[in-house]
Amino acid sequence: MIQKFETIEGRSIPFYLLVFGLAILALGGILSTYLLCKEGLYLTGMTTRIPWGLQIILAVFYVGLSAGSLVISSLYAIFGKIEYKPFARVTVFLSFLFLVAALLSIMSDWGRPLKIFEPFYHFNPISMFSINPFLYITYMIICIFYLLALFTEKEKLVKIIAPVAVIWAIGVHSGTGAIFGFSPRELYCSPLLPPSFIAAALSSGTGFMIIMILILFRWTKRPLENELVVRLGRLLAIFIMVVLYFMFIENTHRYYLTESREAARYFLFGGFHSLVFWVGMIIFGSIIPAVILFSKRGRSIPWLVFSATLVVFGVLCERYIIVIPGQTHPPCLFPNMKIISSLVEEGITTYSIGFYEVLQALGVFGIIGLVFVLGLKVLKFLPEKPNGKSKL
Repeated sequence: MIQKFETIEGRSIPFYLLVFGLAILALGGILSTYLLCKEGLYLTGMTTRIPWGLQIILAVFYVGLSAGSLVISSLYAIFGKIEYKPFARVTVFLSFLFLVAALLSIMSDWGRPLKIFEPFYHFNPISMFSINPFLYITYMIICIFYLLALFTEKEKLVKIIAPVAVIWAIGVHSGTGAIFGFSPRELYCSPLLPPSFIAAALSSGTGFMIIMILILFRWTKRPLENELVVRLGRLLAIFIMVVLYFMFIENTHRYYLTESREAARYFLFGGFHSLVFWVGMIIFGSIIPAVILFSKRGRSIPWLVFSATLVVFGVLCERYIIVIPGQTHPPCLFPNMKIISSLVEEGITTYSIGFYEVLQALGVFGIIGLVFVLGLKVLKFLPEKPNGKSKL
């Protein structure tokens, strides 16, 4: 049986209110970015010691969501699970949009958005900062061809492109993890960071898609088998355990080495970021949802949504503790030597998210959300309803 797809009408009052709200967020983000480009990044919470703030945290988070979102499409396109075909188009579309969101976050963080073209003018094959833009752009092109294959119902082409897209998604997130993992600083340098990034991406991407699928299908009144979502919940539970494994090994190794033990103590018990790690990521973002998903409650849709929400929140906390503590902790630039004079602030420093950074983050969310809902209205992403088109 051929699965037919359709657009949403997009004529209801809730739809117009949603579009209006997202447009307001987008406008606020654009104005905030313009002001920061004009006045300077001193208006944010970033400093000379903390050049990576909220936008980089969210950029890494969005890249993870992009890679993880392809899990659902791969269930159909690679593993032949035909029951997941109704979700394939929208998951690939979201994967593309999340990568766009990551690039918008990076652009807004630079203070000079037009600098985004610089990596292409001055390519350095041994710099992850130079390699990653090519990974991102190529991945976006692959997603476009993947979508075209799905829209034209070319099954053979889908089966060829899908593995390429998944492999490239792994490469994209490995490259993002390598930006930190290959950096010679105590709280960054780790060969485990690229695979750890991928594990967290699979976890957050699956969790987010569980939430999004339920919202889309319930809001547009489309039939949805709960068992399909429950199976995704089981997959999510496994991803959570993999993330915890990587976290355990990485921090145990860091604490085991004498030269990084002090940094490990700071990471695990050094202040606000440690609270984010233990409470946000480990307890609420991993342990609680894992217990729910491995129990009978994991078959309940409300509990499943609750668990998926906690997982997405937990991975966002994980992105925070990857980006920020490595900057607030002073790097050991000159081993066995003491710095007596420096233009840069020495010792442990702090970072607080600024108001304009929040506006920028909401702006990126508004732009991507606006493109997504308008895409649902223009292109046939959702499966056809038995009783006709959605009146959303």
